[in-house]
Amino acid sequence: MRENLHRFFRAARGAGVRVSPAESIDAMRAVADVGFADRTILRDTLLLTLAKTQDEKKSLGECFDLFFEQPKLTEADTAASDSDATGESEQSPAENESTPGDSAAGAPQPSAELGPLAQMLLGGDRAEIAAAMAQAASAASLSNIRYFTQRGIFSTRILDALGIQRLRDDLDMLTETNPGEAERLAAMTDALRDTVRETVNQALLLYGREETENLRNEILRNAQLARLEPRQVEQMRALIRQIARRLRERYSKPRKRQRRGHLDVRRTLRRNAAWGGIPFLTAWKRKHRDRPKIVALCDVSGSVARVSDFFLLLIHSLHEVVDDVRSFAFSGHLIEVSDILESMTPEEAMREIMAKVGYGSSDYGNSLADFEKEWLSTVTPKTTVIVLGDARSNNLDPRADILRTIGERAKRVVWLNPEGRMAWGWGDSEMPRYATFCNVVRQCATAQQLERAISDIVATYQ
Repeated sequence: MRENLHRFFRAARGAGVRVSPAESIDAMRAVADVGFADRTILRDTLLLTLAKTQDEKKSLGECFDLFFEQPKLTEADTAASDSDATGESEQSPAENESTPGDSAAGAPQPSAELGPLAQMLLGGDRAEIAAAMAQAASAASLSNIRYFTQRGIFSTRILDALGIQRLRDDLDMLTETNPGEAERLAAMTDALRDTVRETVNQALLLYGREETENLRNEILRNAQLARLEPRQVEQMRALIRQIARRLRERYSKPRKRQRRGHLDVRRTLRRNAAWGGIPFLTAWKRKHRDRPKIVALCDVSGSVARVSDFFLLLIHSLHEVVDDVRSFAFSGHLIEVSDILESMTPEEAMREIMAKVGYGSSDYGNSLADFEKEWLSTVTPKTTVIVLGDARSNNLDPRADILRTIGERAKRVVWLNPEGRMAWGWGDSEMPRYATFCNVVRQCATAQQLERAISDIVATYQ
């Protein structure tokens, strides 16, 4: 059972439940106390010791139900085999009731010349069949399945471990000597194959979920944000949330060594001269870092509406990583959205911002003028200004002079553009003109590029 629990922990991690080695040890100790006899108590014990959030509790419960579900031979096939074995004799309902292990109690005993698998199937003991199936799955290393293309391979391995080749020979022999028995064994063999397929599919759901999700996320990370299919949008939002969580976990808490600095050997020795150089008192070197300030301007106009959601999601995460963040959104005019991002959930904030200023016709010149008039004082020599947009101003005055003023006041200006570099400067794109006054200009057409850009910006303050 310990091996089964280890496999369950692996399946739980694939389902998105974070299970550390210490937590798995605690769970195993708890299971040792409650035992395995009561499935409900076992389920509650694992949920209490492993799940840390409601989402994890739900995922872990579904994983438990799937993991401990025992595939069985289909009822139609077993019923047919039982009926054939008893010669379809007429019995009262009470006489027909039997336990799963005695489903073929009245059947004639299989010939001793048959192989173990044929005797097991004709005997109809479901508990014995289930035990043999579990042993064969373990011998075939079914827990190593990762991709749907491996289903055929593992099905063949399990059938080989059960003894399918000997079963085929037994079928050929019975076809010549006992056609009725051969027909019954053939039906049970088909049921066995179906059960093996169900077992493999169940294992794929348990152990292949993480690899499947990783492969899907890798494809999404490199997909063009502006060209996502409708069915991929929600998947991309989930991926962006994962990216935001990684940014929070990586940068929200400064490392102790960074806070404390490095040991200053000379000052430490001088300070402890009175004690013969024994370092009772220590001195540390600390590199002074400016208090981070970020001003983010996000284009939410119609031309980048498909991308704006993802930009705003990551800006929302910045509010949890950096103490001083001022966020603004614009299309034809610019508004501050810092309070919205701080007080609402990401989904509510997106809806509120897009309802107020989203999907309009972009006017970078007017939006920059709004920022200069109302909020230019927020930009100081310690401020990093991030502009997220395609720099398409519909042939209106781009007011690049305002961006130059912002660049002169700020520590640096970073422009993240979702369009490909080949499109910059074509049509109504003012990117080359704006790029003159930016310290960093990067293409952010994919989630991977966006994560790297935001990570590099935040990392400079750590």
